[in-house]
Amino acid sequence: MKILIVNTLYPPEIIGGAEVSVSLLAEALAQRGHQVSVVCLQNKQDRTVDELKGVRIYRVPLDNDYWPFGNDRKPSSVQRLKWHLQDTWNRKAAARFAEILDIETPDVVHTNNLSGFSVSLWSEARRRNIRIVHTLRDYSLLCKRSTLFRGDAMCTQRCTLCATMTSPYLLASRMVDAVVSNSRFVLDQHAKLRYFPDTDGRVIFNIADPSSVVPSPASSSDDLIFGFIGRVEAEKGIEVVLKAAEQLPEQGWQLKIAGKGLEDYVRGLKSRSGSNVEWLGFAKAAEFYASIDVCLVSSVWPEPLPRTLIESINAGRATICSTAGGIPEIAGFSNMVGSYEPNDHGRLRELMLKAINERSRWKVARPPQPGFAERFSADSVTGQYLDVYLNNNRTSRQ
Repeated sequence: MKILIVNTLYPPEIIGGAEVSVSLLAEALAQRGHQVSVVCLQNKQDRTVDELKGVRIYRVPLDNDYWPFGNDRKPSSVQRLKWHLQDTWNRKAAARFAEILDIETPDVVHTNNLSGFSVSLWSEARRRNIRIVHTLRDYSLLCKRSTLFRGDAMCTQRCTLCATMTSPYLLASRMVDAVVSNSRFVLDQHAKLRYFPDTDGRVIFNIADPSSVVPSPASSSDDLIFGFIGRVEAEKGIEVVLKAAEQLPEQGWQLKIAGKGLEDYVRGLKSRSGSNVEWLGFAKAAEFYASIDVCLVSSVWPEPLPRTLIESINAGRATICSTAGGIPEIAGFSNMVGSYEPNDHGRLRELMLKAINERSRWKVARPPQPGFAERFSADSVTGQYLDVYLNNNRTSRQ
C-alpha cells in the first residue's frame, strides 16, 4: 500500500510528542512492507528529499512570514495574527503538496498536525480522489493557539477570533473520509462543534517504542525524587508544580525539571525556585526516568495524550497526574498514581507530601497494568490504522 503521511515537523526536527508518534507510525508501516512517504516543513528555501529508516521524506519550505517552531522568543501579536491568517488557507503550500501527490500517487493521505501547511492540502487530495485520513493531535482546527487554553484555564467557549478564523477548517473537515484521535476527549471536543460530520471517528493510541524507555530500579537517593519533563511553559503546569513544591518541607525530597522554554520565562522561574529544585535543560528520556521516582504530569491545558505519561508508566515510575484532557484515559495503567484537578497546587502539594511520607512505597519501580504494552504496541497501532486506511466506504457529503 502507498501511504503519504503529512505532519508539520518530522525527526530530527522535534519540538513535541507528535513528531515522535508520527515517525514511529511511519517506520512501523514501512517495516511491514508498505511504501511510506512523509511530507513535512523545514526552515530552508528549497525542497529536499531524503530517506530515514525506510521512509522517504519530503522536506518543503514554509510559505509564511517566519519560522514559529521551537523559538526562544515570541513574535509580536501583529506578526502572529498575520501568520495565522496566512495559515487559514495556504495556496502556496497546497501547490507544493500537489506536486508531491503527483509524484507519489498514494492510495491514502494521512494528515496529522497541519500548522504551516493549512487544511488546503485536503483539497488537493480530494481533487485526485485519494482517501483522506486525519489524526487529531491538538486543537489547531478549533483554536489558533492549538490548545483551547487561555490565561490559566481551558476555554469553555471559543473566542470570536478563533471561531471566525477556524470557520474554513469546519467547512473543509467535510473533505476528510476518516478521523482518528489519540484520545476520546479530543475527538469529543471536535464532535461537539460539528467537525467531520458523517465521518468515521476512532480513538487509536500512539505507538510507544519499548526500547526507548525501559523499566529501571528506583533512584539510589534517600530522598524521594520528583520529576517534570517536557516543554517548560505555563500550559504544562510548571508553575503549579513550583507552587506546590514551595510548600513542602525542606528535607526528604528533590525535584528535577527537564526541558526547555522561552529564555526569559525560564530564567524567571529559576530565580524563584529553591535549592531542592534542579534544572536539567534538555535531557534524554531514558536517563531522566531512571533518575527519578515519581513523574509529575501536571498539564493545565487539555493535553490530548502526553507521551511523558506513557513513557513514565513504561519505565515503572509512580505518577501524579492532573485530570486535564485525555490524561485520565491512560493514568490508570500506572500501579501507583495520584490525581488532582488542573491548577490545584494545594491538592498537588498534599499528594507530593503523602508520597514523601510514604517514600518506601512510592520509590518502588512497578510494571504497568496488564494490557498496557499491547495498547501501544507497533503491531496493534499499525493494524488499527491499516483498517482505517483500507475502509474505502466513502461517506457522501452534502
